Amino acid sequence: MKLELNRTYYPNGTNGELLLNGEKVCSTIELPWKQNKNQVSCIPEGKYELQKRWTRRFGNHFILMNVPNRSYILLHAANDALKEIKGCIAPVSFLSGEGKGTQSRIALAKLVKLIYPELEKSETVFLIIQNKKK
Repeated sequence: MKLELNRTYYPNGTNGELLLNGEKVCSTIELPWKQNKNQVSCIPEGKYELQKRWTRRFGNHFILMNVPNRSYILLHAANDALKEIKGCIAPVSFLSGEGKGTQSRIALAKLVKLIYPELEKSETVFLIIQNKKK
């Protein structure tokens, strides 16, 4: 399975559209691009393997594997990138500003329902992050 994340970069955050087979699944929010600096920047564009993860704090969510010069980059619920994210990606149901959105837990639940069954069948799931095509 391959998911595409098409980003739009802004000074106060990065917004995206997460697509599966060309169909929008949800929107995303991230920190602004600051040369991949730890905890203050979104991660570089590229292809990353997703694996499922569970913690008390986030419940079911995902971790991105082999992110250059970064560790524990997650796909987890959050509604304000600058206040709640340290380099991770948050799915949101609706965008409400630069790096801001609403109903993140609903969007994450949708992704878990879509992706976990593939991972449980030992399928590889990739997230391809790219600049939104104009």
